[in-house]
Formats: sequence, C-alpha cells, structure tokens
Amino acid sequence: MTKPLSAETIAIVKSTAPALQKHGLEITQRMYERLFTDPEIKSLFDQAAQASGEQPRRLAGAILAFAQNADKLDVLAPAIERIASQHVGAHIKPAHYPAVADALLPAIKDILGDAATAEILTAWGEAYWFLADVLIAREAEAYAAASPPPAVALVPS
Repeated sequence: MTKPLSAETIAIVKSTAPALQKHGLEITQRMYERLFTDPEIKSLFDQAAQASGEQPRRLAGAILAFAQNADKLDVLAPAIERIASQHVGAHIKPAHYPAVADALLPAIKDILGDAATAEILTAWGEAYWFLADVLIAREAEAYAAASPPPAVALVPS
C-alpha cells in the first residue's frame, strides 16, 4: 500500500496549481526534452503526439489536475485508470519511472526558476513517487490480468 501524502505535502502541491496552470505546458515540454535524451525511453512514446504537442498538453493537464485534487484522489480515479491503461499499452515498466522523475523535477526548476524552492521540489518529489506507486500497482494488476494463465501439464492417470 502506498504511504499517503502528508497534509504539508498536499498543501504545498496544491499551492503550486496557479503556477502549473500558467507554466505547465512549458514544464512538460522541458521534461520531455530532458527525458528524450535517452533513445530507449523516447522509443516508448508516440512521437506524433509529441510533435503535435498533444502529449505535453495532456501531461500538463494531468499534473494540474493532480495539484488541484491532491487531497481528493477519488476524483482522479478515472484518469489514473486511463493513464495506467495507456502505460500498459506502451509497455511502461516500473524501471521507467525514475527517468521521468529525473526529468520532471529539474524541468520544474528550469521553468519556474527561484520560485521552485527546495520545499516545493521536495513536495513534488514526494507527490510524484506517491502517484508513481499508485500507477505501478495498477499497471501490475493490468499486466497480470493480460498474461495468459500458466500451462497445466496433463498427467496420465
């Protein structure tokens, strides 16, 4: 079970919603620039959705929705299901999540500059890993459900 976010982390994340509303697309575009320096990671993503700007916009919207609802995760359940399903379809694995964190948090700092204090970056790091753990668990369930059952050897009687 994922450890819940502290009230302090939730408050900090929620306080960043206005900045994310204004700069979210810039942050996600910068995050993808950082992330795609790894060709293996880049190959997991729909490059047409990247080129059109659709994927950075969707991610910016998802990050903003999380910031606005960090204390009401039930509101995010349909989005979490949709994202987990997309991740399974793209063969995203738990090992990919650290690369995203390593791209997202510096992208926040790149775009927000001094406004992205250590306190804000720490809170977003905790929030990222909380949400990553939720997605990883849901994706594991989906991968398991998609796997064929093990073969049963027939033993002559």
